Amino acid sequence: MEIIDWVILACTLVFIVVYGTYKTQGSSNAEEYISGGNTSKWWTVGLSVMATQASAITFLSTTGQGFYDGMGFVQFYFGLPIAMVIICLVFIPIYHRLKVFTAYEYLETRFDLKTRSLAAILFLIQRSLAAGITIYAPAIILSAVLGWDLTMLNIIIGIVVIIYTVSGGTKAVSITQKQQMAIIFAGMAIAFYLILDKLPENISFTDALSIAGAGDKMQLLDFSFNLNNKYTVWTGLLGGTFLMLSYFGTDQSQVQRYLSGKNVKEMQLGLLFNGALKIPMQFFILLVGVMVFVFYQFNNSPIHFNPAATEAIENSIYAGEFTTLENRLIDNQELQKQAALNFVKDPELDVFLKDGKAQSYIATYSSKDKELRKIGKALVERAAPEVESNDKDYVFIHFILNNLPNGLIGLLLAVILSAAMSSTASELNALGATTAVDLYKRNYKGELSNTQYLKATKGFTLMWGVLAIIVACSASLFENLIELVNIIGSIFYGNILGIFLLAFFIKYVKSNAVFISALITQVIVCVLYGLIYYEIIPLSYLWLNVVGCGLVMLIALLIETLSGNTKHQLS
Repeated sequence: MEIIDWVILACTLVFIVVYGTYKTQGSSNAEEYISGGNTSKWWTVGLSVMATQASAITFLSTTGQGFYDGMGFVQFYFGLPIAMVIICLVFIPIYHRLKVFTAYEYLETRFDLKTRSLAAILFLIQRSLAAGITIYAPAIILSAVLGWDLTMLNIIIGIVVIIYTVSGGTKAVSITQKQQMAIIFAGMAIAFYLILDKLPENISFTDALSIAGAGDKMQLLDFSFNLNNKYTVWTGLLGGTFLMLSYFGTDQSQVQRYLSGKNVKEMQLGLLFNGALKIPMQFFILLVGVMVFVFYQFNNSPIHFNPAATEAIENSIYAGEFTTLENRLIDNQELQKQAALNFVKDPELDVFLKDGKAQSYIATYSSKDKELRKIGKALVERAAPEVESNDKDYVFIHFILNNLPNGLIGLLLAVILSAAMSSTASELNALGATTAVDLYKRNYKGELSNTQYLKATKGFTLMWGVLAIIVACSASLFENLIELVNIIGSIFYGNILGIFLLAFFIKYVKSNAVFISALITQVIVCVLYGLIYYEIIPLSYLWLNVVGCGLVMLIALLIETLSGNTKHQLS
């Protein structure tokens, strides 16, 4: 990075922090601090909702997902529009009518305090873990760029976000997210253009798509009923719908975004705007990753995209073995390049027969590339167990740092850091609000002045910020960051959604049955995920949302029936 990159990066981030703090200074009361004064227009609501979900993880992990696995991940979002319509018709009118500040206030109205508190606590657990991951993601970037200590970077990034979030509350989050989304859209569009511009002169965008298709990267739809397959049309429509219903309908980090809307219409339009734009946005980000794959069909890439891992293994006893592996990759990449060029001349040149079946040279060399990288990852794990061996989330960063012109490197890093800040700010804001409203204020004995309430809300926001930094300092990339965040959500979201669906639609079920059922369900879902993780049960984690929701409702109905309440009245 050159001086101009540092200037662009620093100016962008300082502007966001200063602007957000200045425009929202001096919240006079806790209710305004939490709700943002209920003045947001639909486009502010929509962009804020989108920015909350689109963290740095989106741009790091989704592009890496596209590079390695292609476009299939977009199926994960197929349930989003369905969820948006249901929330607009059911959730928003109820929340607005009851004038709640958090989603969990409604549960006390419908059930009792202990059920409200349980749902709030489940939210606090999963969202605090996710907040730590959203801080960890951009720290990876700067660690790769600067070679700084990852723990120190987690602390610095966390403090920067805490400053304007604690200062301005919900309004600061919403205002800064509009600027952040503008930077994000502009930066990703420029990155996409430059990737295409750096392809050989005779390779058009259509050719690039064809090469990606030959490399098995353009399969959008999978209609198979294999439950172990993470991303299919069915996991997206069923598991994805339940996940999105719970995330946007019961997760305070999102509920707080649209409850800041001026009225019901503005809230609904904001969510529908998000539902209409989110899938195309994710499609585009995945496509950026796929185009990076095409770019590396014509250009050499490292066997491992994490520079720290490469450095560690080159200074180990495995250095010779790693060098041999690198040479094998270079040879394979030369074959990849020739196969891609031949394919553009005539697709028939890409076809050869093996065991009587037509095979693709591009797909074959791509498969060999994956195999060599897998061996490289295993070497890293043996040579330096303390270094992150999973490099999916480093792919896009490697491309940015090594192939973009000075100035644009700073802009693209600002894009990713802006996304991280917007998402983390929303999460800390929601964590502080939920703790203050659902736990502190509700259980406070005696009179609570407005000043005390406001200070407590800011104090809880600060507390969760510190805890998120601690989580970030002990995080891991897992399979990749976007999967880790969604796994954490899937473990809790189904249970929480089931509680709300019982509250909305099955009126004869009482609080004790729901409370006991929720506790039992959470234990079962945690055990079930353990069985999935260790591959004892062949099931995608997305189905945990469906299982959790169904279990809590079924067990609650069973407990209520066995308790002797036989007057079943559905509404």
